[in-house]
Amino acid sequence: MPRRRAAGTGAMITLHGYWRSTASWRVRIALGLKDLPYRQVTHDLRTGEQRLGAFADLSPQGLVPAIEANGTILTQSLAIIEWLEEQWPEPRLLPNDPAGRAIVRAMSQIIACDIHPLNNLRVLTELRAQLGFDEAKVKDWIARWTRAGLAALEVLVARHGGLFAYGEAPGMADCCLVPQLFAAERFEVDVSDFPHLLAVADRARQLDAFSRAIPAVQPDAD
Repeated sequence: MPRRRAAGTGAMITLHGYWRSTASWRVRIALGLKDLPYRQVTHDLRTGEQRLGAFADLSPQGLVPAIEANGTILTQSLAIIEWLEEQWPEPRLLPNDPAGRAIVRAMSQIIACDIHPLNNLRVLTELRAQLGFDEAKVKDWIARWTRAGLAALEVLVARHGGLFAYGEAPGMADCCLVPQLFAAERFEVDVSDFPHLLAVADRARQLDAFSRAIPAVQPDAD
């Protein structure tokens, strides 16, 4: 993607990520919804590139995503999305009212803090290497924690959703939901009993910001 400055602030945004990282994917969607141009730098998680070299100085955890913008370095996908929201408030990814913002944060954290950390690459690697899990046990692990989180999210979206996870416009919860459902499908997790989540995700995928962020169209996809 050409390197251009984000309109309105002079910020030049660099996103450090990986094409199939769901956390990086969340940020790509948010950048697209804000219509912010950015440059991508990839770090191959399969080979451990994210723990090596200069990137280890940018991201002390050795995790993606990270963002650089005019000397500011940010990590953690939800923190990055909230920073984007504060820097470029329109279109909004969080509601105007405090209760609405808290609900959307809760939805997002179910995915980013409860589902994803138990099923990311480093945890699955440890399950295989240290605990001797075979692939069937790994899949059972993934399904257990993915379904537990999505079941709770289904209730919240049924309660507060509209066209999207919260209300009638896409927001931070949708940025989290679409990548997580993709991951569930990739690992053959049954999500058929979450109709509200599936309907929201299908609707979101029709938007340019979501379609441009999918892993298959990223410059580092293989």
